[in-house]
Amino acid sequence: MSEILQLAEAISRLLKADNILLLCHKNPDGDTVGSAMALCHVLKSLGKTAAVLCADPIPSRYAYMQLCLFEEGDFEPHFVVAVDVAGIQLFGDSETVQKYAQRVDLCIDHHTSNSGYAASLLLDGEAAATAELMYDMFSEMGAPITPLVADCLYTGLSTDTGCFKFTNTTARTHLVAAKLMEAGANTVKLNSLLFESKSRSRIELERFALENLEYYFEGRCALICLTREQIEASGVEPSELEGITAIPRMIEGVEVGLTLRQQPSGSYKASIRTVVGVDASAIAAHLGGGGHRNAAGAQLTDMTMDEAKERIKDVISQMLEKGDIS
Repeated sequence: MSEILQLAEAISRLLKADNILLLCHKNPDGDTVGSAMALCHVLKSLGKTAAVLCADPIPSRYAYMQLCLFEEGDFEPHFVVAVDVAGIQLFGDSETVQKYAQRVDLCIDHHTSNSGYAASLLLDGEAAATAELMYDMFSEMGAPITPLVADCLYTGLSTDTGCFKFTNTTARTHLVAAKLMEAGANTVKLNSLLFESKSRSRIELERFALENLEYYFEGRCALICLTREQIEASGVEPSELEGITAIPRMIEGVEVGLTLRQQPSGSYKASIRTVVGVDASAIAAHLGGGGHRNAAGAQLTDMTMDEAKERIKDVISQMLEKGDIS
């Protein structure tokens, strides 16, 4: 298991290191990319060599972060940092990434489900996003938060909170967002780009999703399913898939919103979104996964889509009977 670090010790180890490689999780979202890029820019401003590596392509919508991506031969990494990666299985299958995933020196994360795979861990389970924890780190370091770094951190903070609508949003989250605005984050541009713009392929995928919408338990649970064929036919970028998970939960009367998405391997990714008072992480735990109280997920393998649906329905039915879902 990881050695648990306090903020000051994590900062000390980073400042002593050089040739630093920052790892994101597969299917990169705004928090893993924004937090990693912010840290990369800060480290480079301190005269250190640093770069970011991800198993999957970084979505083109994040190009404004001035991506500093690692390629073999750029430098020999001496210190490896995982950013917003709760478990080693989340790094992806890239041979290059896996080589470094086996020797992570420090993980910086906000997921309480973190498996402790890294040599050391800086964890704040109260933070709405890893970007919130990263802001605390930069403040403690006295590192200047430039408009570019502010944009990166605001991206992580806003995307992991659904533009500050999810239940993980706290007063502290809003305070950090305000500080980032003061530092020059272009919130008007970012909010428009991240939350008010959808590609045609994303709209096509939503159409497929709504065609497969099903209700269970007197409308308290809604589920949508997407096959590999539908995802490929839509032409959607992987980064746009995550937003689909919010759709079932948005329906009036629904307490548990579920999305089943077939992976290239044939397995199914179950995403769970719940209302206040219903623990999504508890549902995910019964399925072998984890996450946050109102947003969690699990991987279902060696089963058909119908079998995956029945497995999920069985878990929720049992929790209803036990009163775990009131």
